[in-house]
Amino acid sequence: MLHDPELHYLDNAATTIVAPEVADVIDKAMREHWANPSSLYAPGARSEEALNAARAAVARTLGCKSKELYFTSCGSEGNNLALLGAAQTRTFGKGIVVSGFEHPSVQRPLERLAAQGYNVTVVKPQADGTLDINKMLDAVDKNTILVACMMVNNEIGTRSDVERLAAEVKRRNSRTIVHVDAVQAWMRVPIKLDNIDTMTVSGHKIHAPKGVGALYLSDRLVQAFQPPYLGGEQERGLRPGTENLPYALGLAAAATRLAGSIKSRDKAVRALNDRLRAGLSVFPEVEIAVPEVLNFSENCIKSETMLAWLSEKQIYVSSASACGRGQPSHTLAAMGRDPLAIDTAIRVSFCADNTPEDVDAFLERFEDGMKHLQRIKK
Repeated sequence: MLHDPELHYLDNAATTIVAPEVADVIDKAMREHWANPSSLYAPGARSEEALNAARAAVARTLGCKSKELYFTSCGSEGNNLALLGAAQTRTFGKGIVVSGFEHPSVQRPLERLAAQGYNVTVVKPQADGTLDINKMLDAVDKNTILVACMMVNNEIGTRSDVERLAAEVKRRNSRTIVHVDAVQAWMRVPIKLDNIDTMTVSGHKIHAPKGVGALYLSDRLVQAFQPPYLGGEQERGLRPGTENLPYALGLAAAATRLAGSIKSRDKAVRALNDRLRAGLSVFPEVEIAVPEVLNFSENCIKSETMLAWLSEKQIYVSSASACGRGQPSHTLAAMGRDPLAIDTAIRVSFCADNTPEDVDAFLERFEDGMKHLQRIKK
């Protein structure tokens, strides 16, 4: 990987490496589409045409209309925009229901809304990391204005049935807004937007650069939607600021590149996951939390110590969300895992560019680390 056979990058839930063809699209756009898409002269019109084409390409991968797709800087911005904006559209109640293992960009806006008087009900995940959809639905009533649930958890990889959740929420209260954080799901699992009102995706999880994402905002919500910040008329007044056209084109290129290969990539990644799980089975200390994004605890060496050891060997993994900057996994805590399991957790996350050699290199260095660090610990 990265033209260095000794480097093994296995932290794709944190970010993915930009695909060379995506970088080429961005480089070309920077040189050819330099004009502001809002300008009225010919170069500006060409930039606007390119922006509209990128919007249509990304919208196709989500199955929505182009006019329902808004470019953002990242998934975190999209979540803030969706949640804070959506809450202002509903005045019939103050109830909000959210899963207990959301990304901080969902948790913190809802904490702010709670401080403003909204009633936020948090439904914790079960011990195996899955979410009991029925418990979330039990909390929905006539006063519920918003339900938020991520589709694939960024720390442990569990998938929630957001399609069923959205359908059942609408049956209980058709006016309730349903928001889905699909940052880890987009281009990895099929997505259906039926009954979902807002959804966020991010470029740097699909081999596009950091600094670009998109928000799906349903037509049925847009008229009443009140964005939390104001400015110009870019993105139809919803997200002011001059659009990052080169990165929007890069996002479209990355999404188009992956759109037709979800099943084959899923099969390849599952094979790598199985290979790693089999390799870890020889370590009695290792306790695997859940599959997919493979999160396990070795119950003896602190994560930061093991990660430092692996990093010296050019094996790059993590212990939790990169957004936590070294903080313990809040998802494992919400699952009720014991402190030792949390303190010794390691997250390995694959993409289709990874190889069996990456897995084998990890296992070899991990075994060396276990022996060396346990000896020092004694």
